[in-house]
Amino acid sequence: MQTLSRRQLLTGVAAAGFGFPFIIRAAEPKAIILGTRVISLRPNHYHGWPTLARRKNGELLLVCSGGRESHVCPFGQVELMRSSDDGKTWSFPRVLLDSPIDDRDAGVLETAKGTLLATTFTSNAYDEYYLKKGSHKKWPEEKRSRWLAAHNRVPAAARKKELGTWMIRSTDGGVTWSPRYDSLVNSPHGPVDLKDGRLLYAGKNLWREKTWIGVCESKDDGQSWQRLAQIPTRKGDDPKQYHELHAVEATNGDLIAHIRNHNKKNAGETLQSESKDGGKTWSEPHNIDVWGLPSHLLRLKDGRLLMSYGHRSKPYGNQARVSTDHGKTWSERIIVSGDGAGHDLGYPSTVQIEDGSLVTVWYEKLAGDSLAVLRQARWKLA
Repeated sequence: MQTLSRRQLLTGVAAAGFGFPFIIRAAEPKAIILGTRVISLRPNHYHGWPTLARRKNGELLLVCSGGRESHVCPFGQVELMRSSDDGKTWSFPRVLLDSPIDDRDAGVLETAKGTLLATTFTSNAYDEYYLKKGSHKKWPEEKRSRWLAAHNRVPAAARKKELGTWMIRSTDGGVTWSPRYDSLVNSPHGPVDLKDGRLLYAGKNLWREKTWIGVCESKDDGQSWQRLAQIPTRKGDDPKQYHELHAVEATNGDLIAHIRNHNKKNAGETLQSESKDGGKTWSEPHNIDVWGLPSHLLRLKDGRLLMSYGHRSKPYGNQARVSTDHGKTWSERIIVSGDGAGHDLGYPSTVQIEDGSLVTVWYEKLAGDSLAVLRQARWKLA
């Protein structure tokens, strides 16, 4: 009798004629790319850190930090684009928020009640990076004057008060929006809906004295937020180096949160924490063997989980992975884009449209261009 090797048993090779069932290893998922293109409509501006959401009526909403001149500058504003044809065409961007300092990472969500929530945080990093160091003194006069004019829109004390984590709300499909209010934490892609009617926002507090990494909840459709639980720190890590969280609810009710880790020992890894009690307690973050950042999480129609993330080393681009076991394990990487010119790209977010295919949007600085664009891929899992 012929003895089959473990590899033959796993792959089914040479099993014909042996009269017993054999195990076939499931193929790793791959991406079939249906099309990739630039969708931003303001070629003279830098675009950053977008979030894509699909409404119940099928409309796609895309927010980003637009109106910019560079990765760090005083001109950022939250812009909204809309598509009623699954991303084939997009509206010209509309400005939702424009503070006197830099409005950065933008998130968006439609709640179960149809309310739209948009998120951002404000920053004065341009002051630290350029103005206080005197770098601007070497710039052309026109650029230096423009930046200083933007910087001086409000006095120094007012600029400090502008720092915060913000949310705005719309109950009429995005026609009108509330004034901004404090969301307690921030993360690039904003909060998520839970099956029990709550909203969950996994994030980090900013511009406050003590670092807090955890989840907040809203029981009133995003009108107000309360801290729910802190996510513990892995032994040896500094929680100040945890950034840019996102969460998802699996079909079994587990909550999964991903964290961008910048602790020196493992900088660039994605950490994962889980909750089995609705977010009241969380596991210690652990490595999932993904080196990319930051992660956007999506529950697919068939119950699988999809994570998409930027990959800032060769091949520069954006990748995804799938979990079939509620986040316990993740597939090998799936290349969504791998033709990037450098590391200034990423922050992808993904939605699943009616036909089951996927639409992913990210920001990217193309070769030979100093201004980042928004790129979109339509693809499906094979």
